[in-house]
Amino acid sequence: MTIPAPVRYSNGQTMNPLSIPDSSRRWDALSLGEVMLRLDPGDMRIHTARHFQVWEGGGEYNVARGLRRCFGLRAAVATALADNPVGRLVEDFILQGGVDTSLIRWVPYDGVGRTVRNGLNFTERGYGLRAAVGSSDRGHTAISQAKPGDFDWESIFGPANGSRWLHTGGIFAALSASTAEVAVEAMDTARKYGTPISYDLNFRDSLWKSIGGKTKAQEVNRAIVGKVDVLLGNEEDFSAMLGIAIKGVSENFDELPIAGYEEMLREVAAAYPNVKLVASTLRTAQTASRNAWGAIALYEDKIVHVPQRDVDIYDRVGGGDSFASGLIYGLLAAKGIDWAVKCGVAHGALAMTTPGDTSMATLAEVERIIKGGSARIAR
Repeated sequence: MTIPAPVRYSNGQTMNPLSIPDSSRRWDALSLGEVMLRLDPGDMRIHTARHFQVWEGGGEYNVARGLRRCFGLRAAVATALADNPVGRLVEDFILQGGVDTSLIRWVPYDGVGRTVRNGLNFTERGYGLRAAVGSSDRGHTAISQAKPGDFDWESIFGPANGSRWLHTGGIFAALSASTAEVAVEAMDTARKYGTPISYDLNFRDSLWKSIGGKTKAQEVNRAIVGKVDVLLGNEEDFSAMLGIAIKGVSENFDELPIAGYEEMLREVAAAYPNVKLVASTLRTAQTASRNAWGAIALYEDKIVHVPQRDVDIYDRVGGGDSFASGLIYGLLAAKGIDWAVKCGVAHGALAMTTPGDTSMATLAEVERIIKGGSARIAR
């Protein structure tokens, strides 16, 4: 896969640049969100499988893990787990990924799961005409019951520790009314200490449909987006979560008009002047096994567009999260916005060539893709 040079152009709008703290802080990035145990049936279907491989995963956590494992940054996750063997298994996966676990809240387990439990996510990859399928079992999880005051954000973001970046998203905000409040609490403290905040809209119909659907999603997310610096999404998220539609797209998103995306990004920037960077992945799913993949962003009034290229898909879950971690790495490493968007596209493409939610790519592989390297064997 060759990542083409981004195309940049401006219409004279005014957006403030990001200010990135130096590396004197304890962490380069901190993610706030749920970490679930993913059960993967491999080549089988969920409803016919007899064996499952297990991984850890979560929309917000995946970003921290990518930043640590692929890009070598110091990353932490703020979450909560029920203190039982399943929770400890999830912790073991997090430790293997190198993510700091010191901010995990361990909640006593009642022995049955009536009051608290750990989330399970059954995910099959899909193939050809058969789409990927996810079936989560995440009610009453430990982190969904988090409430303001559970995390000492003053200590986390203040002089005693500090983080150069905070990432969270719409999945965490949808878990319960209180998790949205926790996200706001974290953002308010992060902003106090000059920590940039990224938020991935990550619309999930399954999380919102029983609590008010898109109407509730927009009510919650419009309030949260007013506090973020970097806003991320895909072809569906901006319409579902903010009510800002992309003009010219079909119902199944088989055509993605760039002019419509540019107009949408500028509309978001005008509606939320606090947002300094807004970006969207560009995905057209020709089949479950082959997608057209790219991205478009608006930063400092300029559009940065990495055109779509066909990529072969092994496991699409986590591709958007890996785009986010690649983009954030480029910004933290002061590589410039063009390089950062290309890094996000390359990392997301590579992440979708391996199983599981999280990236198995290396920085050298990402850089090779950015430079237009081939899939010729390296030995």
